[in-house]
Amino acid sequence: MAMEWTEVNIYTTTEGIDIVCSELTDIGVKGFAIKDAEDFKEFLENKNGKWDYIDDDLMGLSHCESCVTIYLPCNSQGAEMLIAVKSMLTELKKNDIGNVYGRLEAELSNIREEDWANNWKQYFKPLKVGERLLVKPSWENYDGTDNRVVLEIDPASSFGTGQHHTTRLCLELLEKSLDGGEKVLDLGCGSGILSIGAILLGADSAVAVDIEENAAVTAAENAQKNSIPKEKYHTYCGNVISDSELADKIDSKYDVITANIVADVLIAMSPLFSRYLKDEGILIISGIIIERMNEVTDAVENAGFIIKEENVKDGWAAVKLIHKGK
Repeated sequence: MAMEWTEVNIYTTTEGIDIVCSELTDIGVKGFAIKDAEDFKEFLENKNGKWDYIDDDLMGLSHCESCVTIYLPCNSQGAEMLIAVKSMLTELKKNDIGNVYGRLEAELSNIREEDWANNWKQYFKPLKVGERLLVKPSWENYDGTDNRVVLEIDPASSFGTGQHHTTRLCLELLEKSLDGGEKVLDLGCGSGILSIGAILLGADSAVAVDIEENAAVTAAENAQKNSIPKEKYHTYCGNVISDSELADKIDSKYDVITANIVADVLIAMSPLFSRYLKDEGILIISGIIIERMNEVTDAVENAGFIIKEENVKDGWAAVKLIHKGK
């Protein structure tokens, strides 16, 4: 059966094209088509051109809005990617002082977003992860015959339903790292899937942090859906790298940290990991495209960690490291 694709147009400015493409690469988008207004202006102003006639459509392009087009597969991976693209754009917009990069909006071609969101429900089926977990959306039933621990997460606007490799690779490493009773810190928690999964697998409590308000709210709701007592699960919204008040608020010595983000953020965060981890504590990082894995692990190793295990699949990597302590 031929693969179906959804076309996503991301509107920006000439200045924004490079940064948008670089961010897209980091979340695993492999190819783009670029339409840049400046290129057409240059073409039209080229004095050596002997144009008798230029098509009106082409003339119109000189006034077009610069745009990066990507194609996402119509499956659960594509659904996760769109969520990641949207939160990446929200983040870029937040830091775009002076509106240099334009409107930074993603539009789906020929399809209403609500229809798309509902159609995609069909791709989210119960999914076995590792030896013990089963991740499923609320509308799917699970008969429980193989005694797996059920983690219920609905695809929402926060990344992390277990369908994307980065989440799955992380959960597999996490499951093997828990003996029971641990205190967990989930940085860049998205839907909260990793920290909620940790508690269901035996951890005692978790603190979940995300830069997006929406994610912090969703994670708290998801924890409740999975019957996790409020006193065991705390969510915060903000940027731990730049917000020292938040960084102090979550300050503690955790047994396990999970961070499923993108390469640049993991590198920027690497000094914080040792602040928050006990000696010999476990750090699980993910969201890393394979091309940038060494760059990320180098930064984290330099911050006082030793690599214990790498989990790699289809161009994505998750890595488990141990905090060396003093």
